[in-house]
Amino acid sequence: MKERIILHCDLNNFFASVSLLYNPTLVDMPVAVCGDSENRHGIILAKNELAKKFGVKTAEPIFKAQQKCRELVLLPPIYNEYEEYSKKAQEIYSRYTDMVEPFGIDECWLDVTGSTLLFGTGEQIANKIRNDIKRELGLTISVGVSFNKVFAKLGSDLKKPDAVTIITKENFKQKLWGLPISDLLFVGRNTAEKLNSIGIKTIGDITLCDDLTLKKLLGKNGVDIKRYALGEDNTPVVSKTAESKPKSVGKSITCGKDFVNNEQVWKQFLIFSETLSDTLRQHSLFASGVQVHIRTSSLVVREFSRSYDTATNCALTLAKRGFELFCENYNFAEPLRSVGLRAINLKEFETAVQQDIFGESEQSLENEKVEDSIYKVRQKFGKSSIKRGRIV
Repeated sequence: MKERIILHCDLNNFFASVSLLYNPTLVDMPVAVCGDSENRHGIILAKNELAKKFGVKTAEPIFKAQQKCRELVLLPPIYNEYEEYSKKAQEIYSRYTDMVEPFGIDECWLDVTGSTLLFGTGEQIANKIRNDIKRELGLTISVGVSFNKVFAKLGSDLKKPDAVTIITKENFKQKLWGLPISDLLFVGRNTAEKLNSIGIKTIGDITLCDDLTLKKLLGKNGVDIKRYALGEDNTPVVSKTAESKPKSVGKSITCGKDFVNNEQVWKQFLIFSETLSDTLRQHSLFASGVQVHIRTSSLVVREFSRSYDTATNCALTLAKRGFELFCENYNFAEPLRSVGLRAINLKEFETAVQQDIFGESEQSLENEKVEDSIYKVRQKFGKSSIKRGRIV
């Protein structure tokens, strides 16, 4: 059987790198993308290489990062642009294989086993992708090349930025077994602490531990981690297929300032529904139900849902259905800290005539035509190319 060739592609400092494309004058300065401290998200979300040299770390409070680097430039996140560049990167990967598995917004596994006759060795394909990403997107990428997913992921972590690392059956013990056990995929902080407590400090150490001890300590997960360290990961790269269509699609937000009236909720539902509608259209799905999620300022969580005779992927209809359900079930006895909207009961077909929730079928069909046109514009020019005036 032919040995697999797996790539793990990791876009370097992704949020910060994309943000700098829109702020090129800051490219030689230490930069971090962060949430607004006044909006309950005062942490570093990403940083560039210069900020990293000052010791700035992801997920640390902004004030700590500024103590380390007084010249640190803080930028707000631009999520729509991050999604666009993630999509563009995946389109580049798809030139070399149809077996592409996303692992977060900035990472993907690729199985290029069947691509070598067209594009060369795994290392050659990795370098072609690296050059494509740099030339076409203005970003850098680190690629790990190995015979399984776990080691490919480790490879992309070993050398950053803008690098290709090869891990083979012949060299993986030398390259990987001396690394901290916490570097191995699926070994979180708590797992690492438990392993450290019985003397397992490195990836190589766990290969010497008997299965019974690992099972007592971590359950089946302990034995799996040992298998990964031994290079025995056989999990396939799972590309997006029709079978992987979502069962529901939702969006939620923890508010910067508590919502105190219906108008604020309606505007937020309009924002949510745009994303929900785009996702449903991408998968050729229609929702015959909605679910509303709220959390009050006293942290009480409530959810309401309703099913409908007709299915829709129209953003305005989804927003109206969600807002109607919200108004029937909540009267602002206290402010809301978070709200969410979810499209549920998804179907792969549309009913013959979609009736608007207010019974105006002609208006509903007109909305459908408008939203079809909006979707096509966004597909061609990006999500931020056209927006509703109400939510600008």
